[in-house]
Amino acid sequence: MSEEPRRGEDEERGPGGVHHMFVVMEELLEKLKILDYEEEVLAAHNMKAMSRHYFVSSPYVASNPGEQFFLFTAIASWLINVAGRPFPAPRDDDEPYATVSNILAELRAFGVKVDFPPNKLKAGCGEQVCFVLDRLAEQALKKRGFSFKRPSYPTEAAEEEAVIEDDAELTLSKVEEEMIEEPDEEEEHVMDLDALKSRTNHSEVDPSSKPEAILEASVDAAEWALEVERVLPQLKVTIRPDNKDWRIHLDQMHQHRDGITASLKETKGYLNKLQEDLGKTLEKVNSREKYINTQLEHLIGDYRAAQAQLSQARELYQQASGGVTEKSRQLAEVSEELEEVKQEMEEKGSSMSDGAPVVKIKQSLTKLRQEVVQMDVRIGVVEHTLLQAKLREKNNMTRDMHATAPPEAGLQPYG
Repeated sequence: MSEEPRRGEDEERGPGGVHHMFVVMEELLEKLKILDYEEEVLAAHNMKAMSRHYFVSSPYVASNPGEQFFLFTAIASWLINVAGRPFPAPRDDDEPYATVSNILAELRAFGVKVDFPPNKLKAGCGEQVCFVLDRLAEQALKKRGFSFKRPSYPTEAAEEEAVIEDDAELTLSKVEEEMIEEPDEEEEHVMDLDALKSRTNHSEVDPSSKPEAILEASVDAAEWALEVERVLPQLKVTIRPDNKDWRIHLDQMHQHRDGITASLKETKGYLNKLQEDLGKTLEKVNSREKYINTQLEHLIGDYRAAQAQLSQARELYQQASGGVTEKSRQLAEVSEELEEVKQEMEEKGSSMSDGAPVVKIKQSLTKLRQEVVQMDVRIGVVEHTLLQAKLREKNNMTRDMHATAPPEAGLQPYG
């Protein structure tokens, strides 16, 4: 089972702590396959199967945050429902922060300790996402009654060891020397122990082989030594190495340790020598640097004084540049005013030398005279009309007076 991730403790978990999420993700995928997530989740959302490192946050793994977050919430809600607690399926309009908070609340309800904030799950990938899904998958497997069992390995039959006759005494050094020889030479000198045993069983029984006759040897020691020296190369036993034997691994460990120790001694000498050479070189560089500093101290002072003068000159130049800019602006304003005055003077001079205004005045006077004449005519017409009206009114008054006077008065009518 996976261990609970702890933030900021990769150093305590060792150099492989960064890659621990890869192992958790692979275990999570196996658990999801046991729960048949392909049919119940992927087919329902019409999505493709996940890769072994789908939820791992790594530059070597392609990521799609939107798709990963949706699949994470879908699998989490399905696992919570499988574990026996109702949880609604995610929707596109759900608030991400609220969704991950609800998932963590359900995970705490199962008794799992969570020591990271909900925003760690908003990316849809990473160590926290793998941890949450792995623990929910464990709860779902527990609800369905599934449990992992220890693997049972088949027993291997022990190989029959060759029976070594007691006719000769073999030492370990002799066997090692014989094993180093070439294969062709081994095939020529290896004895068939079964054939030798059969020949021994079928041979005639020597009276001297009786137990009471063996107590006292009748063979010459020199002849026996010569016979042993002659037969010894043929008395060879081939021991096949077994890679599963722990003794071979132990010997290899000792050999590697001896090699490392020998290499370490030699390398340590080289490193010590290199350290001494580097120390001497650094001392030489430091002394040379001090000598150069002392020799160039007056030049450094001159350089600093020149830098100060350069800074002052730059400040004066900037001030002068500012004054020039201001004067240039004032000159532009004065030039603009001068152009306006020149334009006004040209307009006035052209108007003074031009006779167009006089012609316009004469035309206006002529037109005014015509209008005066027309006005006099109209005035005359109006006076005539008014006079006619007055005369007509006077005649009417006289007529009315004669019409109302008595005839005895002897008045004669007017005109």
